Amino acid sequence: MKKFFVMSAFVCFAFMATAQQSSYKCYPTNWWTGMKWNKVQIMIHGDSIANAKGGFSIVYPGIKLEKINKVENANYVFLDISIAAIAKPGIVKIKVNKESTPVTIDFELKAKRQGRGVDFAQGVTSADFMYLILPDRFSNGDPSNDRVAGMRDQSLNRDTVYNRHGGDLKGITNHLEYLQQLGVTTLWLNPVIENDMPGRTEHGYAFTDHYKIDPRLGGEKAYQQLIDSAHGRGMKIIQDAVYNHVGLYHFTVQDLPMKEWLHQWPEYTNTNFKDQTLFDPYAASIEKKKMADGWFTQQMPDLNESNAFVANFLIQHALWTVEEFGIDGWRIDTYAYNDLDFMNRCNKALMDEYPHITMFGETWVHGVPNQSYFVQNNYNIPFKSNLQAATDFQALWGIQDAMTKDFGWSDGVNNLYTTLAQDFVYKDPMRNVIFLDNHDMSRFYSVVGENMDKYKTALSWLFTCRGIPEIYYGDELATTGVTSPNDGYVRLDFPGGFPGDVLNKFELSGRTVQDYEIWRHVFELANFRKKSSAIRFGKMMQYYPEDGVYTYFRYDDKQTVMVVMNTAKTDKTISFTKYAERTNGFTMATDVLTKAKIPLKDFTLGSYKAAVFELTK
Repeated sequence: MKKFFVMSAFVCFAFMATAQQSSYKCYPTNWWTGMKWNKVQIMIHGDSIANAKGGFSIVYPGIKLEKINKVENANYVFLDISIAAIAKPGIVKIKVNKESTPVTIDFELKAKRQGRGVDFAQGVTSADFMYLILPDRFSNGDPSNDRVAGMRDQSLNRDTVYNRHGGDLKGITNHLEYLQQLGVTTLWLNPVIENDMPGRTEHGYAFTDHYKIDPRLGGEKAYQQLIDSAHGRGMKIIQDAVYNHVGLYHFTVQDLPMKEWLHQWPEYTNTNFKDQTLFDPYAASIEKKKMADGWFTQQMPDLNESNAFVANFLIQHALWTVEEFGIDGWRIDTYAYNDLDFMNRCNKALMDEYPHITMFGETWVHGVPNQSYFVQNNYNIPFKSNLQAATDFQALWGIQDAMTKDFGWSDGVNNLYTTLAQDFVYKDPMRNVIFLDNHDMSRFYSVVGENMDKYKTALSWLFTCRGIPEIYYGDELATTGVTSPNDGYVRLDFPGGFPGDVLNKFELSGRTVQDYEIWRHVFELANFRKKSSAIRFGKMMQYYPEDGVYTYFRYDDKQTVMVVMNTAKTDKTISFTKYAERTNGFTMATDVLTKAKIPLKDFTLGSYKAAVFELTK
């Protein structure tokens, strides 16, 4: 009897060929006719499935069983099938020819998604405004699914950040009108896939079954209803992908198909988080290996994406999700920690099948060269990434320095200027996603010491700089929160999203004066941006900062938008003549936020304030 182990400091799991299973399950659960990915590998999991001495057979027009792959664990078999163009939708019967008890497994072949009256796999562009939501903390639309019998985490306590709070997908659907009014065009949700872990499941990043939407969020039906409702409003949905790792209680970890399914080490080995080792010409091989193959945490086993079976499982799931639910694109978690050759294969498969789909990766690194290594860039280097865009942490560090550090030759707002000056490294910097904070970081309003001027200036930058702006739920209300002592404090509930809430900040009547001031700031900028060709698709020209003042323009042949930021501690006099290259021919400037019109003459800009002007002749 063979045993294979998942090693960590505290746990050791093994599979045994005699493990009992109640039924056989297929992954993917179904497929479609008319797909370019027409050679599908079906993982079948169940009690000693591979020991069927009579073998496996399929008789279905247009379906051919190409190969039967048996692996170390007899509880798994991988069937390679090809789907011809003549294949019609229906139920494919997979016959497991056991000598004593023959079994037939139904595998559905569906018609490819089309003609449903809505677009999907649309991707996101610089015309979009994204809104990031942690579903458990946004709104509880269906209290009946707050706890689900049989799941390991039965917590439900809004008095602590460590437990589940009960937010779900229906809660998001209920507030689409609020989001659309704010100017949001795209929702990015933290993971919605089942996380049947013992604790801290609110974030969703430890999958336990790729083919289940977490029932505490409402399951598959609620997810489809949200997507259809969003599409019906002309909005888009971005799903959070996690390829690098799974949760410790994922069924393929509890019952390993083979030892090489995971990155295994003689003793528990964490990633070293050193992205530099992947492109450092002087890096030691062991340090590269620790970066890519080390585990993220002891609760998140690291998948071996160079294993062909693992790669097929992940790629097919990505394709399956787009076709099954009709999502529009992917945000890819912990991008730098994946096998990058695998990521190129996965990205290509998605783009081949859905030409308009987009993907952007989490690149939590420091330095423009570091970040640009992981996306489409202009370098002549051995590894060439096909990832379209990054979550632009470098721009984040730049705006953060601009709002928190004194002006200097390379400090303060000069860091922001220098970061954007390096955009020449990217194939298309307009595809990068720019942001101020997220579910893992302190709220930007807290970072700037709850200074309203600094916060509004940062938001003005966010909605006018190149790229795709994204805010984290509650940012439009100047929400506070820091990651110390726990990241749960940046994942607080949206007031009004839960039964019994005293305040309802989805409604104007529930907002404080400060809430409304920031909400209105976001509303004005987001909705101006929707109609601004210069900001959405135009060029950018920036002037190097002087004495803490930073100015840039967004422009095309139809419109010119001028943004001035004063990051100094004193008021500054701004002269339009200094920027004659872009201001010549214009006579008036309309303040985008106040709608006030002023002639192009010198004006005073207060400390840490910004002005956004549309120039007219």
